[in-house]
Order: sequence, then C-alpha cells, then structure tokens
Amino acid sequence: MGVISWIILGLLAGAAAKILLPGRDPGGLIGTTLIGIAGAFIGGWISARWLDHPISKEFYDGPTWISAIGGALVLLVLYRLLFGHSRSR
Repeated sequence: MGVISWIILGLLAGAAAKILLPGRDPGGLIGTTLIGIAGAFIGGWISARWLDHPISKEFYDGPTWISAIGGALVLLVLYRLLFGHSRSR
C-alpha cells in the first residue's frame, strides 16, 4: 500500500475509533482525523515489527485494518488523557 492508501485507511480508522469511543475530543473532527492517520501508521508499524504480520499490499486486509483501528484507539485514549481537561466543558 502506498502513502495515500495509508492516509485513507487512517481516515477510516479514525472514524471507526471515534464510533467505538464516543465523547468529546479536545481537538474536534480535525484532531480525531489526524489521530486516526497517525494511529494507522503506528498500528501498521507495530503489527509488522512485533506481531510478525507483514504489511499487506492489499487495502482490504483484515489484520491491517484491525491494527490501524487499534492504533487509532490507543492514540485517541492517550490524547484524551493528556489533553482532555484543557478545555472548559
């Protein structure tokens, strides 16, 4: 997969992470989107590096999607923990 495919996967992974973890985010839609893109890259890297699952050349590879969504979820939780109380509610 190319960089554009990873960005698209990250956008979709960020949306899926937002659906799985609803609530107010400090960064709004743009922050969640960027977290999804970063989560896709990090999840894919972790999957290839430590989980012994090479990055697939196909866009519709299930484990790649799971790792991207997992990476986005982890980053979203960390983002909420670090910056969640910086805005008034």
